[in-house]
Amino acid sequence: MSQSNRGFFIVLEGIDGAGKTTLAKMLIDKFKSKGLDAIYTYEPTDSLIVKAVKGDYSPYRDAYIDALAFALDRLIHVKKLILPMLGKGVTVISDRYFYSSIAYQSAMGAPYEWVAEVNKYALRPDLAIYLDIPPEVAIDRRKGLPSRFPEFEEREFLEKVRQYYKRMVSEGLLVEVDATRKLQTVYSEVIEKIRSLLGSDII
Repeated sequence: MSQSNRGFFIVLEGIDGAGKTTLAKMLIDKFKSKGLDAIYTYEPTDSLIVKAVKGDYSPYRDAYIDALAFALDRLIHVKKLILPMLGKGVTVISDRYFYSSIAYQSAMGAPYEWVAEVNKYALRPDLAIYLDIPPEVAIDRRKGLPSRFPEFEEREFLEKVRQYYKRMVSEGLLVEVDATRKLQTVYSEVIEKIRSLLGSDII
């Protein structure tokens, strides 16, 4: 479908410190410089569902509760924001999507196939990029910075998360980009991925 009829849905994935947020905002600036509307969003959102799981229901949290809660949050996110924006011709760039659930909740102990099944009917993006970075590098980059989910920042845990992301890359669900390099180099490769997979005339 052409940009004039529908916006593109692009997802950036990876552990915190990989540069997702920075790159997402750089991409939005790039789209806008070409006269194309684009917005930034992220998951999990700040919905009442996520707040409840992190708040009143936090004593009961486990891989399964998180997977189901975040899947529900995601479906509402798609209906409330993503689909309406795409329908208006606005490109949506999301900082995390269901791939995060598969990686993180699988690393927490839920079966990989089960988490994938829970998210089976989530809207598929036009392009999903995984920004790969070793956990120790990511942790070093994020020293002193606040986190929405500090419980997910242990190196050993993040190594498991990384392996599940790698599995999704091997299965063709994600396109991998080496995020250990200089920001401008990573950004240039992400731009090339967008051009090669969605059309060289897009941005």
